Amino acid sequence: MTTAVRPSAARERLLRAASATFYAEGIRGVGVDRVIGEAGVTRATFYRHFPGKDDLVVAYLEAVDVGVRERVGAAPTTANAAAGFLRGLAGGIGDELCRRAFRGCPFINAAAEFPDATHPVHRAVLAHRRWLEDVVRHGFAAAGHPDPAEATRRFVMLRDGAMVAGYLADPGTARTTLLAAVDDLLAAT
Repeated sequence: MTTAVRPSAARERLLRAASATFYAEGIRGVGVDRVIGEAGVTRATFYRHFPGKDDLVVAYLEAVDVGVRERVGAAPTTANAAAGFLRGLAGGIGDELCRRAFRGCPFINAAAEFPDATHPVHRAVLAHRRWLEDVVRHGFAAAGHPDPAEATRRFVMLRDGAMVAGYLADPGTARTTLLAAVDDLLAAT
């Protein structure tokens, strides 16, 4: 019989501290010592869980990715349900834009700080993006869109723009615009 390994409380504190500070202040602007202090662990404990800061950043992004995937789920296979799913996904993104202390998309932010496509942090961003594109494409295909790949490119670009507009401009307007644009895409189904 195999027993499940319980995640380390110290590792979880490190990830929570990293998540809060990286998102609020930027990844490169926050050092390991700051995360260690916020988590209330020793340097040795940090290095027992993460060989270096890049490993912590990747773990932070992977944790955000898991949370998003759990909230979103899979696209339904019937047309009406898939259209509702895509509207719901856009609505969830719009709600995120209007959240207090919204500072943009953690993946877009990380990609801006780690532009080298071969860097592990950038690869973690791309893995999330591939998943997002895949679930949206399945949604448009199930909804009966005549060109699910093109609709997906547009949806993701709209999402990216809404994320930036939600931070730089009026988040309510960004949300409304995103929802209207997704309705326009779905009108082609």
